[in-house]
Amino acid sequence: MQGGKTQAIAALRIRHFAGASAVCAPATLRVGLQRNGLRKERVISVSELDLRKYDIRTDLALEAKEMAETAAGGGLPGVWSETDKNGGITVTRMHIQTEEGAKAIGKMPGHYVTLEVPELRRGDTDLQDRVATTFAREFEAFLNRVGIGQRDSVFVVGLGNWNVTPDALGPIVVENLMVTRQFFELMPDQVSDGYRPVSAVAPGVLGTTGIESSDIVQGIVQQAKPNLVIAVDALAARSLERVNTTIQIADTGIHPGSGIGNKRKGLTKDILGVPCIAIGVPTVLYASTIVNNTMEMVFAHMKQHTPDTSPLFGVFGTMSDTERLQLVKEVLEPVGHDLLVTPKEIDKFIEDIANVIASGLNAALHEAVDTDNVAAYTH
Repeated sequence: MQGGKTQAIAALRIRHFAGASAVCAPATLRVGLQRNGLRKERVISVSELDLRKYDIRTDLALEAKEMAETAAGGGLPGVWSETDKNGGITVTRMHIQTEEGAKAIGKMPGHYVTLEVPELRRGDTDLQDRVATTFAREFEAFLNRVGIGQRDSVFVVGLGNWNVTPDALGPIVVENLMVTRQFFELMPDQVSDGYRPVSAVAPGVLGTTGIESSDIVQGIVQQAKPNLVIAVDALAARSLERVNTTIQIADTGIHPGSGIGNKRKGLTKDILGVPCIAIGVPTVLYASTIVNNTMEMVFAHMKQHTPDTSPLFGVFGTMSDTERLQLVKEVLEPVGHDLLVTPKEIDKFIEDIANVIASGLNAALHEAVDTDNVAAYTH
């Protein structure tokens, strides 16, 4: 199935054999190879397929850890994690300590914190305030970990395309942020205690500027000389439940577009010369993920009513979640149907979650701002 103009067309066939009890034979694929007008077909089993090139992309370290643990059948060496649940907010702290753990998960060594709030989509303002408070507390821990003092300058980068709603998280956060660097530059003697120099920019995307976002940020860092860079970007997830309900913080920097297979030059400490903390929210997922999640729900529903589901599902019922998702992607990608999908309420979601992040950042970055007065500082 390799080379030039070779085209592969696969159709899944599940064969059943009648008997006292229905037994399902292994699933097979009829693969058609076409080259130079000649067509050949052969039947192969699913186990013969190499589905690694259809690996599931996710920007969330927590999801990558879950997939790696499922594949390994248990815990991963060199990866530490703990989970706290309080008031509908689940906080998972993870530390990838070794290169072995990083290789197993596919993420860089460092600290990752994930806030999961399933009810965040409901637009409950009280819950949003509590999420912003939790986010601010976790972010302050990152500031202390990388050695940022209360008066050190911070540069916030809102990555993404503001013309595309699911990708506009970064620019909207920057718009709602309280920037103060100009006051420290022009009238430092009039700045009250409890504030730090904060600057921000939304550099756009390569398709609209013709310049890599990393190059723009690198030039600004060289001129403004901040002590810390914070990068805010929209992410891609593999779980439908985590879209618009999850916030990830990482001290490893970020590679824009990596979750959708369009990996650009990164924003990391090695490239920028200063620590870079990444903040992201998954706003999109692949159509193949939705198909696979639907299949899972069908399986779960049928198992409630049918003791033996093997005659119905055959080999699909025995495949792991990752294998099944890889197979769905193998079918959809060649015909261009593995689309990126976002909820229809994304306009409201993106505004709400951006305001939560901006409020949390304002409270975490400025000692004079807290959860009681943060609304006065957030646009």
